[in-house]
Amino acid sequence: MSGDRERPAEGPERQGASIARIYDSYLGGGHGLPVDDGAVEPVLEVMPELPALLRVSLAFLKRCVRHLSDVGIRGFLDLGAGIPTLDNVHEISQTIDPTARTVYVDNDPLAARERRLLVAENDHAMSIEADLRDSALVLGDPGVSRLLRLGSQEPFAVLLSSVLHFIPDDDQVREVIAAYGAAMPKGSYLMISHGTAKPGSAQRLRQAAQLYSQTIAPMKLRSTEELASMVGDFELVEPGVVYCSNWRPLLGYQAVPQEQVLPQIGVLARKT
Repeated sequence: MSGDRERPAEGPERQGASIARIYDSYLGGGHGLPVDDGAVEPVLEVMPELPALLRVSLAFLKRCVRHLSDVGIRGFLDLGAGIPTLDNVHEISQTIDPTARTVYVDNDPLAARERRLLVAENDHAMSIEADLRDSALVLGDPGVSRLLRLGSQEPFAVLLSSVLHFIPDDDQVREVIAAYGAAMPKGSYLMISHGTAKPGSAQRLRQAAQLYSQTIAPMKLRSTEELASMVGDFELVEPGVVYCSNWRPLLGYQAVPQEQVLPQIGVLARKT
């Protein structure tokens, strides 16, 4: 399986600050390096709620995976998956069907390696090191094709969790969605979570995004209308593009009032 290939990684000092390691640090992980520290603190000073925002986004991903599993989806392509956390996609889906299949993709060598270790003994999951923008490389991988059953009519889900805001070019985002969409049979699903400039704190959020762009990676916040337009021909699943915390909150959990939500929007859409 090509997901087992080891590729030489640059040292962290040459590589610079890592999105995957910084996200891991925000979520309480221990993979952060000194090269990341100088990028983390200025952003947190402007946006101290960022770690909580990432947890909200992760919870949205988990709810979507459970929903997709409940409606019969058994193949998952997690693009820009990052360093493993608790309750990863394959773990959630395999509690519903042990034969559910997951492919993790990330261009960060550490993230890809950690996920390979995580799924090393799991015949229904794999991890590859690749840039999600290179859809031909990702979809052309024999292991990916096998697990997602590409070429068949079996629908699968493409997951883009907190990653598209690191592609600032709108046309490129549309190209990414269109490329994967072309490989998805009818009945497949697309899930996206994305940073947004929430009314009332937009100036501060844009300042945080600018700092991120200067020290970590280019970043662009987008509105609900912009995200909805990028989904293209996919049909929005109710309630459409909303703040992540308000997308089908769990039973017994009240939706967060609009003035209190964190600035992360999400959408689940179906190919018809």
